[in-house]
Amino acid sequence: QVQLVESGGGSVQAGGSLRLSCAVSEDTKTTTFLGWFRQAPDLQREGVASISIWSRTIYADSVKGRFTISWDYSANTVYLQMNNLKPGDTAMYYCAAGFSGDGHVVSLSAVHYTYWGQGTQVTVSS
Repeated sequence: QVQLVESGGGSVQAGGSLRLSCAVSEDTKTTTFLGWFRQAPDLQREGVASISIWSRTIYADSVKGRFTISWDYSANTVYLQMNNLKPGDTAMYYCAAGFSGDGHVVSLSAVHYTYWGQGTQVTVSS
């Protein structure tokens, strides 16, 4: 069982920054990749960034160069640093955990994730 708790959301103006955090709790450390997803009203959930236990990362084209995912394994926390935010980044942001026998695996597809957090809202005004 893995529990994920997001924090750090809020309201900012365009061009501003936020850092999201996701605390990962699990009885046995089995998670091998983590991801951040977002969902705006009336839109499908979108993969934003993913990181593997061996530090491989992948980003959606829409956030490349602006967002950075990182995983502090000792602190059991994954972060999403979001810079130069745009109104189009407004969404509920979710953290998710997945498992693989390969430490290089990352994914922006929700179907590859087993556990999800409750989400944290990010609102960017113009």
